Amino acid sequence: MAKRVALAGFLHETNTFAPSRATLAAFEQGGGYLPISRGNEILTRAPGVNLGISGALAHGQGAGWSMLPVLWTGAIPSAHVEKEAFEKIAGEIIEGLRAAGPLDGIYLDLHGAMVCTHLDDGEGALIERVRSLVGPDVPIAVSLDLHGNVTGRMVEHADVLVAFRTYPHVDMAETGRRTAQALDTLMARGEPFAKAFRRIPFLIPIPWQCTSLEPACSIYAEVAALESGDVASTSLLMGFPAADFAECAPTVLAYGVDQDAADDAADVLQDLMLVNEQAFAGRAFSPDEGVREAMRIAQTANRPIIIADTQDNPGAGGNSDTTGMLQALVRNGAERAAIGMMVDPDAAEAAHAAGEGAEIALALGGKSGVAGDAPFEGTFRVEKLSNGDLHATGPYYGGTHMNVGLSACLSIGGVRIVVATHKAQMADQAMYRFVGIEPREQAILVNKSSVHFRADFEPIAETILVCTAPGPMPLDPASLPWTQLGEGMRLSPCGPAFERTKDSVQAKRVEA
Repeated sequence: MAKRVALAGFLHETNTFAPSRATLAAFEQGGGYLPISRGNEILTRAPGVNLGISGALAHGQGAGWSMLPVLWTGAIPSAHVEKEAFEKIAGEIIEGLRAAGPLDGIYLDLHGAMVCTHLDDGEGALIERVRSLVGPDVPIAVSLDLHGNVTGRMVEHADVLVAFRTYPHVDMAETGRRTAQALDTLMARGEPFAKAFRRIPFLIPIPWQCTSLEPACSIYAEVAALESGDVASTSLLMGFPAADFAECAPTVLAYGVDQDAADDAADVLQDLMLVNEQAFAGRAFSPDEGVREAMRIAQTANRPIIIADTQDNPGAGGNSDTTGMLQALVRNGAERAAIGMMVDPDAAEAAHAAGEGAEIALALGGKSGVAGDAPFEGTFRVEKLSNGDLHATGPYYGGTHMNVGLSACLSIGGVRIVVATHKAQMADQAMYRFVGIEPREQAILVNKSSVHFRADFEPIAETILVCTAPGPMPLDPASLPWTQLGEGMRLSPCGPAFERTKDSVQAKRVEA
């Protein structure tokens, strides 16, 4: 008899220090995700897209599951998820599961780093509600982002948590498939796996979590190698180091046929992380230093120099509107340079009102109130207009169709700017092409992204530089104003440790 499996998804990565919250409208629109999808909409929209739900559906179809899709939604990273949004979406998922009737298993596609205005642990709360509904005997399998901050509550109420192994996340669909496969094993096994959970005691800057760089590259090879024999599933989550709550941390998960197998695998990964702590670091440039270095390299290069504007990464909660890198490009006289995406609905609307070929005076971007940032005032030429429709076919977005609203290519001097209405991380070459910029023909490309852009841009890059213009997601987590972090957590590799006292909260440097 076919297994009756319900599927649902609710994704958000929360930067509690970011300038704007996730509203219900943000989940309805989707940003770089699919728009909110219900029932059979999931079956038609998700296949072929690089998302966990896609891989789970593909496995379920091959395994002959009777699949009952409930709801799938995701919003681009930002500050806290508003209570109204969480409760409406979580409530709809619970009611959909209730209406589905008796189930053999449940697959949830979650992120793992959701913080709400009323809940520190969004995923833990949702999984616990699902468990309360279906009881202890229905297995719950959950796919997670590599940046999830796994909590004890999540581990307790889910039967298996399975995380991405790549950053850029080119294996989202594959992770969904692995999670669904683990669910199949649990349904056939008829009893839960043994669980091992370890918390790593230091935060890791986002750019240095990249799995094509060391030490992450070698460590993740070991994560995959350990998953064999009596070890059913292994995951290493680098954590999202901008969520101010007690359980923000990198974590290790292992599931086995017995406790010894799970513990042994988890201990190996924990030890690898600890011995490589110092290696999780890298070189970053100031805006002017980075632009000048890019211009120097470009003199003899045949391919673009890519600059990551990492501190305004919309994939980490930025609004994608800070102007520090744009100012540096113009100030240093960069030629054949492009930057994207600059999110400014008013500027996009003004460009459409003026028309292609017009020149318009604007105060562009800089509207998020980020310290050290301000609008860039100048006269821009409107080179091309777009309604915002684009098809992102690179490895990260994996064929996603998205609409970023009224958009334009504006130019000033030798610099062209992709201006959009809705934010989405610059992680696909199509996000330049839809406004007439061919990325391969540029000398310098500045991408508002930390790592995901590498999946589509690394093959065309002469080199990649990381710059730290003012933005809401500091490269170094130690520079954030933490108040709720776990006691003793090191705020950066081998860096200061968070310490709470009765009268104050402070970071105290300790030996790592």
